Amino acid sequence: MATPVLFIHGLWLHATSWQPWIELFTEAGYAPAAPGWPGEQDTVEATRAQPDLVAGHGIDDVVEHYAGLIARLDSKPILVGHSFGGMIAQKLLGQDLAVAAVAVDAAQIKGVLPLPLSTLRSGFPVLRNPANKHKAVSLTAEQFRYAFANAVEESESRALFDRWSIPAPGQPLFEAAAANFNPHSPAKVDTGNESRGPLLLMAGGKDHTVPETVVRATLQQYRHSHAVTDIVDFPAKGHSLTIDSGWREVADTSLTWLKEQGL
Repeated sequence: MATPVLFIHGLWLHATSWQPWIELFTEAGYAPAAPGWPGEQDTVEATRAQPDLVAGHGIDDVVEHYAGLIARLDSKPILVGHSFGGMIAQKLLGQDLAVAAVAVDAAQIKGVLPLPLSTLRSGFPVLRNPANKHKAVSLTAEQFRYAFANAVEESESRALFDRWSIPAPGQPLFEAAAANFNPHSPAKVDTGNESRGPLLLMAGGKDHTVPETVVRATLQQYRHSHAVTDIVDFPAKGHSLTIDSGWREVADTSLTWLKEQGL
C-alpha cells in the first residue's frame, strides 16, 4: 500500500499550489493529497470571494483539522508543510500522528527567539491592526513580492500572486508573535519527543518571512531529542520556494531525504 503524504500550505497560498508536488510524489509511488485549511474553498477564486470563511481560525483549529483528516487514513502519513504549514507539520509529528515530516521555511515555534526585521515587515499587513486577529487579510502584489517572491523576477512574482494568493486568517500570526510570552501557546511543539519520526527542516537563504536564522534556531529547539532532525539550506531561494520556478529542486531534495529514511 502506498504511503500517504499530506501537503500543508501556509498563510496566503491555496492548497492547489501543491499540485506539481502531488504529481511528482504520485510518480514516486506515494499517495499524496493537499487538503486546505478550515474554511478554504476548492478554488482560489471561490476562497477570494468568501474571505470570512477562513477568518478566525487559529493554530489549534488547523492542527485539529489535519488531525481529523489523518484519523481517516489507513496509516500514518508523511507530512510536508510550508511556512505555517511547516509549524503544523511539526506539531502533528510531535504528537506521533505522522511517520515523518518535511518543514519548509516553517513559521516560528515557541522557544525560537530570533525575530528578524524582515519577518516583522512580512507580517505587518496583519499585525499592524489588532482587529485583524479575527479577520481574513489579503496581501497586495507588492506585499507578496516582499514576503514570498523577492528571489525571483518581478514578472514571476506577479504571476504567482495572481495564480495562488488567497486571504489568510490573522489569528495564527498573532499567536506566533506572542508565543514566547504565553506558557500555553498553540505554537508550542513537543521538540523533546524521542519516539517521533524523522524531521527535515528546510531554509531559504533569501527568505524574508522565515529567514535562515529562524530555521537554525528551530533546529536548536530539537537538541534534547535523539530522533532524527536534519536541515537543508537553499541559499538562493526565498519564501516562494515551494511554488516558484525552482520548486523541483526542493521537492527532489524532499524525496531523496525520505528515501534515505526508508520511507
